[in-house]
Amino acid sequence: MSVFNKSRSYIIRIIFLSVFIVIIAQLANLQLVSNKYLELAKNNAVFQKIVYPERGIIFDRNGKAVLNNTIMFDLMVTPAEVRNLDTAAFCNLMQIDTAEFRARIVNAIVKNSRVRPSIFHSLLTPEMQARFEENSWRFPGFVLQQRPVRTYPYNVGAHILGYISEVDGKDIERSGNFYRMGDYVGKNGLEYAYEKVLMGQRGVQYMIKDNKNRLVGHYENGEFDTTAVAGRGLKTHLDVDLQVLAEKLLTNKVGSVVALDPKTGGILAMASGPVFNPNDLTGPEKNANYAKMVLNVRAPLLNRGIKGRYPPGSTFKPLGGLVALDEGVITPSYGYPCPGRYYGCGAGKPACTHSGGGHAANLRLAIANSCNSYFVQVYRMAVDNPRVGNMRKGYEGWEDYMHKFGLGVRLGVDLPSEDKGNIPTVAVYDKEYRGSWNSCTNLTLGIGQDKMLATPLQLANAMCIIANKGYYYTPHFVDSIDGETAADAPFLARYREKHEVLTHISDTAYNAIINGMNDVVTRGTARVAMIPGIDVCAKTGTAENYTILDRRRIKLKDNSMFVCFAPKDNPKIAIAVAVENAGYGATWAGPIARILMEKYLLDSLTNKSKADLERISNTNLMPSYYDRLQYITDSSRAEQWAKIRRDSTQLRRYLRGGLKAAPKKDTVHTGTQPKPAEKPAQKKTPALITFLTEDRKYRRPVTVAEEII
Repeated sequence: MSVFNKSRSYIIRIIFLSVFIVIIAQLANLQLVSNKYLELAKNNAVFQKIVYPERGIIFDRNGKAVLNNTIMFDLMVTPAEVRNLDTAAFCNLMQIDTAEFRARIVNAIVKNSRVRPSIFHSLLTPEMQARFEENSWRFPGFVLQQRPVRTYPYNVGAHILGYISEVDGKDIERSGNFYRMGDYVGKNGLEYAYEKVLMGQRGVQYMIKDNKNRLVGHYENGEFDTTAVAGRGLKTHLDVDLQVLAEKLLTNKVGSVVALDPKTGGILAMASGPVFNPNDLTGPEKNANYAKMVLNVRAPLLNRGIKGRYPPGSTFKPLGGLVALDEGVITPSYGYPCPGRYYGCGAGKPACTHSGGGHAANLRLAIANSCNSYFVQVYRMAVDNPRVGNMRKGYEGWEDYMHKFGLGVRLGVDLPSEDKGNIPTVAVYDKEYRGSWNSCTNLTLGIGQDKMLATPLQLANAMCIIANKGYYYTPHFVDSIDGETAADAPFLARYREKHEVLTHISDTAYNAIINGMNDVVTRGTARVAMIPGIDVCAKTGTAENYTILDRRRIKLKDNSMFVCFAPKDNPKIAIAVAVENAGYGATWAGPIARILMEKYLLDSLTNKSKADLERISNTNLMPSYYDRLQYITDSSRAEQWAKIRRDSTQLRRYLRGGLKAAPKKDTVHTGTQPKPAEKPAQKKTPALITFLTEDRKYRRPVTVAEEII
């Protein structure tokens, strides 16, 4: 054999040997080293099932569970595994159409990729869950996921407890990707504020799937499973029986009730009207119920206890008197000769309910009789105090007092989105009046009006400061955390700190105010709040109220305001009540406060309070202008929808007489079919829309946007 042929033979042998070595190496790699195909096999045969933990329970002060957990099921989908699906049968089972099916699949892919499980349908009804379990083998890529959800045995506390819902992209981003799609998180109330305590820790189970996509057991007998850890519970200051009573009293009303323990700052009850059942925001109908409440102009989701901004009205007068006493511009014996109107600024405003007869002969009488002129005068004296230097410095000092009382600042309650109300600054008046203003400009601040706004929580806390003679604890719900550790200090430490903001004021000054508030109940404007055997200190309030409707500024009925604490010498409860557009403070807000004080202090109700409970809870005080406002809001939404989607279905409801019939096509007339004679044109009378306010009925012409099409 030639040298050339020998060389070529060696090359061929080397090539075959190299190929053989590569094949052997790859076989060894697949069987001994690489686990790629093992993982692929596992992915087809093993399902990673997330085990969601039970969230912590919230208890009231007496150990009663205000909310609890129950088990429901989410339907999860992994889009990459949805193959050879009978879409029609699936849609029929889930009671959706194919367009909705495709939209949900696309949404799952966009939010969580094709290979990760996402919620296709949250919180199935028991009937739908049973139907799916019977047919699950027909629908690869879909599995049921157990989900602990909230249940509320007392049907109260929606505004303070909050609700839970699936995380969105922002929640995941804020958590540093700790949360995953499908996780539930507290969205409001205590559920949100104490999320890290209540949430617990998720677990994982690796389950084996058979060839029909059914889960048939644990992979490797559960060796790789991790156990879910339940969240920790919260013990609160809430008295659930008092909360039930407060929400019953606010049925068909707009307003709020806040009750505090002055010695601890613990919130005993916080109700907001319109009230709603917290169970409406859990279970299969939660999304539909939430949408309805969001679109309701009465704002049932708004917690008016911390978000309602009300002029305090005469409930502010004890605070104004205390400031004047501390500033030294009056003494408890100071009197003002009120003739029924205040003429100190020349206009004869504001007016008083009483006139003459010495009803403001001293501070105590002025509080008992709620004399407007007296407290306007002492406000002006405090602001114009010559010892301060000038009016602007005097006003800044008065503003500082308001902040110490907790007005115009956030108190720091353990709920999200607390409002700070409003105490106007010097800069606000400078801007509005171009620097030319004085104590006559805003004299009604002395009776809790002008630009002053406060939340019911702030007013209740101010009563705690008076009751405690100068100190308070930050209002809060949570008293303790199960298994409390040093890591929980950021949650609770600030609520255990005593704030001695006005303890420098003398007991003589406080006693003058407290005795005056006691006189309000025994012989003044709040006799409706009397409780046999208990000395109650209170102050009524009636604040003017306006709104803009159909481009008109309309005066509504006054807000009914009431603040109190009891007993006088050893206060155990302080309450603030606001009922919108309900009239005098003693008519509605006062009896509400008395009923709650009786229940808390005596653990029972007198016959008078039982009768008032039924009367008040069955009375509808919902402001009537909301009906017109709802109509305007809904029709505007329908008009916008029609413009965007070119769909006038919703808009038709708001058109006068509905849609007109389409005009018929022209008809060919013959000699035997004479053309009908045209009727003489009639002058069109403009339609009128009628709407109600609190005081009278208005009518106006229909606008172009509301005209019949």
